[in-house]
Amino acid sequence: MSLSSLLLLLLIAAICGAIGKAIAGGSRGGLIVSIALGFIGTLVGPWVAGKLGLSEPFTVTIGGHPFGVLWSIIGAAIFVAIIHLISRRRW
Repeated sequence: MSLSSLLLLLLIAAICGAIGKAIAGGSRGGLIVSIALGFIGTLVGPWVAGKLGLSEPFTVTIGGHPFGVLWSIIGAAIFVAIIHLISRRRW
């Protein structure tokens, strides 16, 4: 993977994480938190989709690696919602 592909992947992960955080009501954290949420969402979202038997309607291929955008956003929102339930404070 080239440097430009990695930077583009980080940018898309940050956008997905920020949108997921906004959907779940998270307000804390900056760019690094959004990137981490985007990548965590990439793990959680497709797992949920697989359990429900759903496919990824919007996939972006970066450097030969697919990145499911919609399920990444949904996975990030689910992860932030679970963190809210566990910690009982705004994250």
